[in-house]
Amino acid sequence: MLDLNAQHIHMHQAAADKSAALALLGEVLVADGLVAPGYLDGLRAREAQGSTFLGQGIAIPHGTPETRDQVFTTGVRLLHFPSGVDWGNGQLVYLAIGIAARSDEHLRLLQLLTRALGEGDLSEGLQQAESPEAIIGLLQGAPQALALDGELVSLGVAADDFDELAWQGVKLLKRAQCVEPGFNASLPLGQSLPLGDGLWWLSSEQSVQRPGLAFVTPVSNLEHQGQPLNGLFVLASMGEAHQAMLERLCNLLIEGRGQELSQATSSRTVLEALGGDVPADWPSAQVPLANAHGLHARPAKVLTEIAQAFEGDIRVRLAGSESVGVSVKSLSKLLAMGAHRGQVLEFIAEPPIAGDALPALVRAVEEGLGEEVEPLPAPGEAEQAVIATQPPESAIEQAALRAGDQVNGIAASPGIAIGPVLVRKPQVIDYPKRGESPVIELQRLDAALNKVHAEIGTLIDESQAASIRDIFTTHQAMLRDPALREEVQVRLQSGLSAEAAWMEEIDTAAQQQEALHDQLLAERAADLRDVGRRVLACLTGVEAEQAPDEPYILVMDEVAPSDVATLNAQRVAGILTAGGGATSHSAIIARALGIPAIVGAGPGVLGLARNTLLLLDGERGELLVAPSGAQLERARSERATREERKRLADEHRMEPAVTRDGHPVEIAANIGAAGETPEAVAMGAEGIGLLRTELVFMNHSQAPDQATQEAEYRRVLEALEGRPLVVRTLDVGGDKPLPYWPMPAEENPFLGVRGIRLSLQRPDILETQLRALLASADGRPLRIMFPMVGNIDEWRTAKAMVERLRVELPVADLQVGIMIEIPSAALIAPVLAQEVDFFSIGTNDLTQYTLAIDRGHPTLSGQADGLHPAVLRLIGMTVEAAHAHGKWVGVCGELAADALAVPLLVGLGVDELSVSARSIALVKARVRELDFAACQRLAQQALMLPGAHEVRAFVGEHC
Repeated sequence: MLDLNAQHIHMHQAAADKSAALALLGEVLVADGLVAPGYLDGLRAREAQGSTFLGQGIAIPHGTPETRDQVFTTGVRLLHFPSGVDWGNGQLVYLAIGIAARSDEHLRLLQLLTRALGEGDLSEGLQQAESPEAIIGLLQGAPQALALDGELVSLGVAADDFDELAWQGVKLLKRAQCVEPGFNASLPLGQSLPLGDGLWWLSSEQSVQRPGLAFVTPVSNLEHQGQPLNGLFVLASMGEAHQAMLERLCNLLIEGRGQELSQATSSRTVLEALGGDVPADWPSAQVPLANAHGLHARPAKVLTEIAQAFEGDIRVRLAGSESVGVSVKSLSKLLAMGAHRGQVLEFIAEPPIAGDALPALVRAVEEGLGEEVEPLPAPGEAEQAVIATQPPESAIEQAALRAGDQVNGIAASPGIAIGPVLVRKPQVIDYPKRGESPVIELQRLDAALNKVHAEIGTLIDESQAASIRDIFTTHQAMLRDPALREEVQVRLQSGLSAEAAWMEEIDTAAQQQEALHDQLLAERAADLRDVGRRVLACLTGVEAEQAPDEPYILVMDEVAPSDVATLNAQRVAGILTAGGGATSHSAIIARALGIPAIVGAGPGVLGLARNTLLLLDGERGELLVAPSGAQLERARSERATREERKRLADEHRMEPAVTRDGHPVEIAANIGAAGETPEAVAMGAEGIGLLRTELVFMNHSQAPDQATQEAEYRRVLEALEGRPLVVRTLDVGGDKPLPYWPMPAEENPFLGVRGIRLSLQRPDILETQLRALLASADGRPLRIMFPMVGNIDEWRTAKAMVERLRVELPVADLQVGIMIEIPSAALIAPVLAQEVDFFSIGTNDLTQYTLAIDRGHPTLSGQADGLHPAVLRLIGMTVEAAHAHGKWVGVCGELAADALAVPLLVGLGVDELSVSARSIALVKARVRELDFAACQRLAQQALMLPGAHEVRAFVGEHC
């Protein structure tokens, strides 16, 4: 979010005209490192499209979408022009707020300015301001009036007790943007005040954005603390804004008229009694908004210009709303509505002008408000939701497989599977866009949520794998997420069906998660979409295809968690997917269930005829179509050998991993939360080679404080009992992945501001995390590493912070290093190795950056193989540079657990392999089978091969 800061205000500036003012603003933005010089062209182009004059002496210059690539860092700079600058049409600007943003973040800033641009005029105050603090005071606005209108009254709501009724009141305040998410937790439910006549009062001053009062009544009689509960006031308190209303309420109760509120059947009755804002009984007209980006600055300005041509009050609100609406003549208030495509606008005008004004406004919206618009679906027209996606039929047909064909995919879960094919096709579900009524649609949604929650509970009870139970527990939490349901309920108010409102909100929430840098965290978006599809199927009565009882090989484009319901290890011999990578849900589920699997095998597998016999080797990533009898016999023999090998590996899992010629390799575990540590140690981990700290931050509504983080890190260190802990500092990025850390959208988030780049923009959060880590050590071995380091300046800045804090919080056994994930870091490893204590190679990202292949790409992900010689060369360079300076190197990516990769990583000199807990025993056993000298020769030969496929074949033949 863009914040107003006194340090960013440049007082007493002068400019001859708007062009000069923009040039001066451009110089300031460039000098402060927010934008490149080319951003000035965007400022000028934006003014050419339409003036950015906001009103009351304020303009908000910002660039065009075409110049967003000129923005380095999101921010604002304010120029004060006491003599004023002519912004055109006689409009004088005393304050220009220059915005540098890569997305539509300025809309949020406009919403914050709305209250400042209320009834009063700021022009004179801005002109006479003498200090930045005076400017901030003006922009913060005068004390606000209490918000109390039809949007904040809800009568006859479904609630079973006092707490639920209070939550309904909080939702109204949230929807009216009166409170922030923390308001609900701050309400002292145990200190509710009875007013008489079954009316109760609750209030809080915490997490309040603007003062507001909500009033809710239950649909049926309730009791609270032994007294009737017929109505509840929930106050978001700020200053004295509520005093006048409170006096009026007290007088009403003294007069014995409380039942007028508790038994009210319309919000107008409540508002008239309390002196709230009552909607005017004026002529109105409704029209759907078709603009792709909703009512943003340019179309909103067209509306204001039309409205200003009429002498009289014209207001607008969302259809179905009981609010008084906002003035169509106020650009800032139009923007604060946040209306988006598909919502219906309702215009209300004073009777003398309604006959001319309303048709003019409706016609302007229908014509697009100066923008090209795509028609909206007709009311009731069916929309389609695809339950799963897959490559087009043409791609499947072109890549069709035949008997005897051999396919190489990504080894996802070890084991050999033999069985007939079952290709599961995606489901396409039709559903209506519009619903019967908000009440009925919410009831339908709640019934579906409850049913799916119960179904998932059954799956949890029946599941034997902890990792799958964790996935489904997360799904249940999503179904019970009050914020998610609340947002859906808001969408229902615009007339959407339960299906449409649910899927729109799921898509919005998932998109926020999909920009996350860490692939394991991005899986939360896949979880969310999977939950969304399951609920949609329940709403529409669509049932999943039934699987046969005989053992088979399941073939899909990608396996979602909800498909686990049919993944009985006794019936599913193997899993084969066209898309996905080693970190996809298909791979995770298959490994958890112990089912052999190959992922990323290409679209041809989707064209296999039902019951075609397959031979699948999940360790080598090899698939054979319609194998011969001899091939089947060899496969069965090898399967027996592997099963015995696994049994022996488990027996010796606590023993160290040492090659036959005495070369030791440390085997550690990758974990995402403290609770996973005991299992990792029991599986034979010699330490934690990667603790992902993102979940600590994602599980809180605000940045976790030092005490919260320190408790989590201590749990890990205590469970390790003296074994080393390698911690990766916060590694997030993308479009608002954390609710308390908004970030601009990026066209290519994997090449944007993330990892250490992002942490250094918020040194306060990074310092808190480092303090928590250092304080938790207590003499135990702690290793801190920074992610996504691409140049030495990033490293030195981060390391300097550690050294400064280390004076205050000394740690006896501390090492500080970096992750090698960017090719540039590997290429300058000889320089970095002089300063770091260790390197840890993240092969997942290093592979995708080196090969320029997104590891989540639907068709290319199968080619993102870390055994490509280019990736191996970068690993070798890193190890050589580190060892030259006496530093150690680990590998914490998926490659570390790849049976064909282990000999090469050992041969290249990697000192530590960090893998998932269940892979530890087999990786240790693999190392013990090797000869270090032979692995060194093997690695050098592999570097001379042309591609990953050739490397895999070469290692399989010689090792």
